[in-house]
Amino acid sequence: MAIDYFTKWVEAEPVVAISSDRIKRFFWKKIICQFGLPAEIVSDNGTQFTSRATVEFCEGLKIKQLFTSVEHPQANGQAKAANKVILRGLRKCLEEAKGRWAKELPQVLWSYHTTPHSTTKETPFCLMFGIEAVMPVEIGEPSPRTTLFEPGRNEEELRANLDMLQETQEIAHVKEYAVKAPAAKKYNRTIVPLTFRPQDLVLRKITQKADSNKLTPIAIPSP
Repeated sequence: MAIDYFTKWVEAEPVVAISSDRIKRFFWKKIICQFGLPAEIVSDNGTQFTSRATVEFCEGLKIKQLFTSVEHPQANGQAKAANKVILRGLRKCLEEAKGRWAKELPQVLWSYHTTPHSTTKETPFCLMFGIEAVMPVEIGEPSPRTTLFEPGRNEEELRANLDMLQETQEIAHVKEYAVKAPAAKKYNRTIVPLTFRPQDLVLRKITQKADSNKLTPIAIPSP
């Protein structure tokens, strides 16, 4: 799974096993061929990202690789948060039929892309393409966009939407900062700076592996 930090647009693909070859194919097919070359890619320290094959792939395309701190997933919080939302959506769709999750993934991504984000107040679809997606319900039932549609003015309206895209993105950036700044300030007040030297003794948190996978329901409803 990959997420654009600004628009919150997500690309995801089901795989049996994660490897450097899979990562390279995902980057090429889902990101580069659709949106162009990114300047930077932030990932964890998994071997699929740190392997020579992946590093050389990124270097060849002049893509800067950034790695999060080990055992500190908060450093890539946006990806983790989006992943949590997608998994929640998959759980609702699947219930006990966990084997169908690959088929349900596109619908869950569609729902995510067409839902306003809590920080930008815009949908990822709008911030990415400059226009809101036409929803299936708008085809079955009359809506202002479908009833007022004029084919002759379609190209003009599209150009106007593209002209407004930069302004929409700037407003979304301001809204995102307005949400994040107070939260960051409140969090930073609770932080106590710590410094460590070589040979210092530290405590390490040991996490137990869950008995079930990510798509297992968090709570089983009682009969």
